[in-house]
Amino acid sequence: MNARLVSEFRSIVGDAGLVSGPEQLRTYECDGLTLFRVVPELVLLPATSQEVQAIVKVCHRERIPFVARGSGTGLSGGALPVKGGVVIGVSRMNRILEVDVPNARVVVEPGVTNSAITAAVSPHGYFYAPDPSSQVVCTVAGNVAENSGGAHCFKYGVTTTYILGLEVVLSDGSLLRLGGASLDQPGYDLVGAFVGSEGTFGIVTKITLRVIKKPETTQTLMAAFNSSSEAGAAVSAIIASGMFPAALEIMDRLALEAAEAAVHPNYPNCQSLLLVELDGSTREVELLMEKVGPICTSCGAWELRLAKTEAERMAVWKGRKAAFAAVGRISPNYLVQDGVIPRTALPRVLGEIDRRSAEKGLRVANVFHAGDGNLHPLVLYDRRIAGQEERAMELAEDILRLCVEAGGSITGEHGIGEEKKQFMPVMFSAADLDAMQRLRSAFDPFDLCNPTKMFPGTDAKVQRPVAYEPHPIEIAGLAQRY
Repeated sequence: MNARLVSEFRSIVGDAGLVSGPEQLRTYECDGLTLFRVVPELVLLPATSQEVQAIVKVCHRERIPFVARGSGTGLSGGALPVKGGVVIGVSRMNRILEVDVPNARVVVEPGVTNSAITAAVSPHGYFYAPDPSSQVVCTVAGNVAENSGGAHCFKYGVTTTYILGLEVVLSDGSLLRLGGASLDQPGYDLVGAFVGSEGTFGIVTKITLRVIKKPETTQTLMAAFNSSSEAGAAVSAIIASGMFPAALEIMDRLALEAAEAAVHPNYPNCQSLLLVELDGSTREVELLMEKVGPICTSCGAWELRLAKTEAERMAVWKGRKAAFAAVGRISPNYLVQDGVIPRTALPRVLGEIDRRSAEKGLRVANVFHAGDGNLHPLVLYDRRIAGQEERAMELAEDILRLCVEAGGSITGEHGIGEEKKQFMPVMFSAADLDAMQRLRSAFDPFDLCNPTKMFPGTDAKVQRPVAYEPHPIEIAGLAQRY
């Protein structure tokens, strides 16, 4: 990038907000998906909405593509830099601006973490429900971009359920306010459109979200099975009984081995572990938990272990949330997938994954949100061995196609990003994709916001697929522009 532009950007964010050294820039070359890497031209770390606006106005004037970035914990390459573009990181915008307990809402800047929100409202008896495994470090803006979920989304829902209003900067530098402070705003649901748009509509600079009351009691049960099929059958039986658990999670033998080595949660030594968490009033939870045990036993569980203290319960979840990173202890490399299937298809799909992994000569560790059928198979490989990485990618792709064939989706919470964009036609027709492009162009007719993500045919050189021409739609009348 030429010296004039670097100097102009420096005048906006100061020396502390500009990253330009070759080694420093490599820190931003990828997100949690390390398979793809692009070194950005420049990284800018604004501290205010006004600085974000000023940066984007320069990018608009010079037609420089930009990628917004939170903590970089995403797993689909959504924060992968664009060749010739800049990264706009929001990590310095990390203030909680307002805690409105009577109205159960909080206003935050985009760099605030999920756990920081819960910490702020916990003394008042509230919590922020979306809980990705990276909740200690992931930012709310990243959650908004990917519509993140977590272990407790079966009962409590994903990010979009908790977002009331957004302040966003569009690709021309204008500031737009979507939604508001109440649960339902008149007009089109532009907040709903923005959540899950993976940074392709603009950059979030302020978020109004809702928090909810803590349950009176929470209990967590571990049920040990001889197979994931048996554990999956128990999940279906629990839900069919009329219960609505806060979480239903399954970990297989490899995932348990990795978690045990990393954080020592003292899990049962089994082939598949089902975690069942119930919350609510004390008496209700006690009565329901009395029913869960027999259901699990009838499906093949040979050990039931109830966390007796809060410390034990936290240890159970520490192991589950550490599972992805912990797999690095049993494999030098791995790919994390994120497909969704109907719950009833769990036994068949898991069996097919086992069969296909054996054909490829690769191991697969399974960790997943069983309640909503959100699979997270981790394909283990060693890139030092010729051909293994290619086989791992083929197996990961096979799993995605298997999920769609079973009536599911290619992603549940990690997003499309760079990784899965070529699979969009597996789920959507050309007309579907064109409609999505029209909406994208309504927010970003200049194709500057994270331009290479989500749609097939684009690459890191900022080109729009020939099939999709921009369709600018004036949205100024649908929201308040500043």
